Amino acid sequence: MFRTLICLLLTGACCAQETPTAPAIDLVKQGQKLNSEGKQDDALALYRQALEMSPNLYEAHLASGIVLDLKGSYSEARQQFGKAIELAPADAKPQALRAMAFSYAFEGNATEAAKFERQVFDARMFAHDFSGAGEIANELARIYLESGDTAHACKWYQSGYETAQHKPDLTDADLNLWLFRWEHAQARIAARRGKADEAQQHVVAAKAALDKANNPDQARFFPYLTGYVAFYTGDYKTAIADLQKADQRDPLILALLGESYEKSGDRSQAQDYYRKVLASNAHNPTNAFARPLAKKKLAEGN
Repeated sequence: MFRTLICLLLTGACCAQETPTAPAIDLVKQGQKLNSEGKQDDALALYRQALEMSPNLYEAHLASGIVLDLKGSYSEARQQFGKAIELAPADAKPQALRAMAFSYAFEGNATEAAKFERQVFDARMFAHDFSGAGEIANELARIYLESGDTAHACKWYQSGYETAQHKPDLTDADLNLWLFRWEHAQARIAARRGKADEAQQHVVAAKAALDKANNPDQARFFPYLTGYVAFYTGDYKTAIADLQKADQRDPLILALLGESYEKSGDRSQAQDYYRKVLASNAHNPTNAFARPLAKKKLAEGN
């Protein structure tokens, strides 16, 4: 009887000390809404309140890291992502690892980003999720490419293409989709290397694969490709015309439009596109490169 009473008292004490996660999670959700509206400081204040309530709340650490990256506080962001990786449940750990990789991408540090992307890639390979592993390989390749490392970009894009082939039930449409992605990547790499003719050959091959894939959802990536190639091979008029047909919600496309207008001598239009970039509050590889560029260009224009 006495032992039972002691256990009940101890259980009650533990319950009294438990951190209230539900109110903290509500604060995180409110903060995410504020972040989507571009109110990073207000969002961060709510995340800090959430962490006062629940110091080990994975979601609050992850969300804090995201807004700190968007604010340009990269070192602080990575402290939060480190905690998120430590605290994340198994099914959420890939999200935290990728967020850390993106944080390094904001500073163009592909070498450090790769350490975290590789962990996600290896886990998907171990699980025989070959399509998922291929997508992560492509994600890392893009970080390398936009960081200016075409050699590693080529290596990882090829790895993404070849890894996806291991999926046993790939359809002809799937095969052509992955071929489209591989040709798309090779065209951009060639353009970054200043090899215009080679880039155009891959553009033609990418279009053929896209047509065979018969995937309307992928069509929007073609004008991005032709605009990208045009920009990096010095044809800014074509770059503007094609990029305007691409996804205008993609901050990297908006940044390329800004740079194309700038190189064409239209500074006003360029500044407008840089401001549009800053309206994006996404935490992904495209914004990791577009947002710092836009901030720098707008600061130079003032």
